[in-house]
Amino acid sequence: MTKVITTRYREPGSHSEKEGWSGLSAEDGSSSAPGSCFIRTDQLDGETDWKLKVAVSCTQRLPALGDLFSINAYVYAQKPQLDIHSFEGTFTREDSDPPIHESLSIENTLWAGTVVASGTVIGVVIYTGKETRSVMNTSNPKSKAGLLDLELNQLTKALFLALVALSVVMVTLQGFVGPWYRNLLRFLLLFSYIIPISLRVNLDMGKAAYGWMIMRDESIPGTVVRTSTIPEELGRLVYLLTDKTGTLTQNEMVFKRLHLGTVSYGPDTMDEIQNHVVDSYSQTHSQAGGNTTSSTPPRKAQSSAPKVRKSVSSRVHEAVKAVALCHNVTPVYESRAGAATDAEFAEVDQDFSDENRTYQASSPDEVALVQWTESVGLTLVNRDLTSMQLRTPSGQVLTYCLLQTFPFTSESKRMGVIVRDESTAEITFYMKGADTAMSTIVQYNDWLEEECGNMAREGLRTLVVAKKALTEEQYQDFESRYNQARLSLHDRALKVAAVVESLEREMELLCLTGVEDQLQAGVRPTLEMLRNAGIKIWMLTGDKLETATCIAKSSHLVSRTQDTHIFRPVTSRGEAHLELNAFRRKHDCALVISGDSLEVCLKYYEHEFMELACQCPAVVCCRCSPTQKARIVSLLRQHTGRRTCAIGDGGNDVSMIQAADCGIGIEGKEGRQASLAADFSITQFRHVGRLLVVHGRSSYKRSAALGQFVMHRGLIISTMQAVFSSVFYFASVPLYQGFLMVGYATVYTMFPVFSLVLDEDVRPDTAMLYPELYKDLTKGRSLSFKTFLVWVLISVYQGGILMYGALVLFESEFVHVVAISFTALILTELLMVALTVRTWHWLMVVAQFLSLGCYVASLAFLNEYFDVAFITTVTFVWKVSAITVVSCLPLYTLKFLRRKLSPPSYSKLTS
Repeated sequence: MTKVITTRYREPGSHSEKEGWSGLSAEDGSSSAPGSCFIRTDQLDGETDWKLKVAVSCTQRLPALGDLFSINAYVYAQKPQLDIHSFEGTFTREDSDPPIHESLSIENTLWAGTVVASGTVIGVVIYTGKETRSVMNTSNPKSKAGLLDLELNQLTKALFLALVALSVVMVTLQGFVGPWYRNLLRFLLLFSYIIPISLRVNLDMGKAAYGWMIMRDESIPGTVVRTSTIPEELGRLVYLLTDKTGTLTQNEMVFKRLHLGTVSYGPDTMDEIQNHVVDSYSQTHSQAGGNTTSSTPPRKAQSSAPKVRKSVSSRVHEAVKAVALCHNVTPVYESRAGAATDAEFAEVDQDFSDENRTYQASSPDEVALVQWTESVGLTLVNRDLTSMQLRTPSGQVLTYCLLQTFPFTSESKRMGVIVRDESTAEITFYMKGADTAMSTIVQYNDWLEEECGNMAREGLRTLVVAKKALTEEQYQDFESRYNQARLSLHDRALKVAAVVESLEREMELLCLTGVEDQLQAGVRPTLEMLRNAGIKIWMLTGDKLETATCIAKSSHLVSRTQDTHIFRPVTSRGEAHLELNAFRRKHDCALVISGDSLEVCLKYYEHEFMELACQCPAVVCCRCSPTQKARIVSLLRQHTGRRTCAIGDGGNDVSMIQAADCGIGIEGKEGRQASLAADFSITQFRHVGRLLVVHGRSSYKRSAALGQFVMHRGLIISTMQAVFSSVFYFASVPLYQGFLMVGYATVYTMFPVFSLVLDEDVRPDTAMLYPELYKDLTKGRSLSFKTFLVWVLISVYQGGILMYGALVLFESEFVHVVAISFTALILTELLMVALTVRTWHWLMVVAQFLSLGCYVASLAFLNEYFDVAFITTVTFVWKVSAITVVSCLPLYTLKFLRRKLSPPSYSKLTS
């Protein structure tokens, strides 16, 4: 229980760090009536439209603002919850007689992280700090490690065991003579090159190079790499979890279709509608004889008139009027500098200019509908809590009294208003909603279901609009029953719904509207490319089920041939069990599930649900809270062990982005929170395709080659040391000393080995054209114990050949062995880099010659290791050449035969 001690004043545009209930008072100088304000919630739920919030009504009746601080009242609020879409509480004022009790709901609250967009608010703080919804919905970021790094760690552990085993074997072959443990330590140090210490340095430099290449790519401008640890992860993804609003869609609604049953209007024929509206209003205007301002409005006796088939013109007019009246949109006029605030609300002085007006509503499709009615001539110019005004094409202003408003809920899937026309005193009940909810309410017709299906296939969001004329007596009867139901303490929602349903019978079907939520550029081809690349795409959104399903179809997330299984709302274990069984019987079917049902399924049947969902070609989760999004990502990682990527653009996607193995943020309308929290930041969704299929793929393949080559470089010299020691009676004497060992790992081989980060097996445009190439990477065949063992065998073979060859061919002096074997070793390493490279880059050639040049130049200074007179002889040259050829030629032959007999998939495309 919270006593009203803290009140807080907020100006427009101010952010909230504390979370409270919207208060005791709200004054609005620019839009709707006093007692309400607009807030922006994009950082909380990802929706960019403004939400209307209402103050407690009993505080609105106080004479002056200062009286707020002298009343004796308290607020009872529920304990802190994760759910951002609900709130329950009561406001009790004790100093009045009798005490006033008012219920508080979500529309009386302003959560932390939301912004007052218009109006000023005085409120009481209820939740602070860790109890606020935004903090409860965020998770602590963790440091991410790439799968490639983990795999290389495993291989390094294997190499360490090999080092210990080799040292023990050497000491055993010595026969454990003398202080054997000292010899064991000496062997451990001699063979320590098996452990690739330079691997970490090379890989980190490689990752930095990949990041630089991604940011330099002109095909994906504006991309920022914010991580230096996981660029290779982009090449191993199996699941992509994406947000909808602002990520796949632009969140810009456009009115596309009006269907009246017998006639359909599209974007090309909107001017016909405009003509019909102009005609019908010019007729009614002439009938009324301009007597609109008369104190006794003329009353049409429409209910008693005989029913005749209406003309198309009157049906269009009725439909447009219904769309213009049945909504929760408020026109907002920006207050001009110097305008008198009091005069702003006076109808006469109000600035009705079209440039100065913007529409605000809780849903962008509502705004699209009202903008469309404005474009065809019927403009919404003013609205408060009790009335709204429309302006006709001729400039006449019609006033309608708002008697009742029934808001949209996810259960009812419809919204309605009852309005009284001030000029004719007619009462009309207008209703619009989803076709599933409205088909049973409207009068019998034979076209609605078919047309809804047609529009849905075009990716349009459909709304069915209907009306019912009420007499004064019918309305009075309804109002008394409705008010009575609203005051009941038990089953209030059910009773209210029952009373409203008594009106919802045999309504006259007016029209069907289709609104398109425009997709981001290139979404369809990108999703198709990712699907072909073997990536399963899940859409997690805070939006409504219908909208999410519609976008899933229009974006081709769910292909045209696939069925969608809409998971029925479940609340108990039994219901979840039945619904999961029903879903199990479906095959190759996309799943659509709401956040509440998902919560129930995960509570009782987590393993079964995840198993079924992972088999689906696509999954859509709607009404997801930020925490749920992050939880789904964690569950996917846990159950499948596969790599996941999350992509979003709003503050509500941050938890999901941080929970995934790889997070991508889009800089969009919802701010930069997501892009700053992500590992990679892009400007458009379509850039994801190239980021994964080109850069992710090449980063992984390059790092795999680089990692294994660095290991090979250490193994080959350790093999030579082992051969040398075993020939010389297992003496723990180093083969190469001082500068030779330092130079071997640095100036002599570093540049060519590192130049492998420039290698590519296919051209970027080929990788984009054949995304199926990406599929191979998820199996991890470029770096596995199998490929590692192949490299170990190569190292052992080459090390053995180089050392034995040098020992067989050496002249009387030991210096010659060192000179021949070391020169052959350097040449072998350079040739092996050339063997590994798939596409030559000019820098690779430079690196090869630079390293060779460094080695040849350094021979002049290394008198203590090399006999300069011997190096310049023909004998030295042919011996080195012979050993090098024997060590490399078989590998070149094997590679050639393998390319001919069993070519890799990419070589088939490049040949």
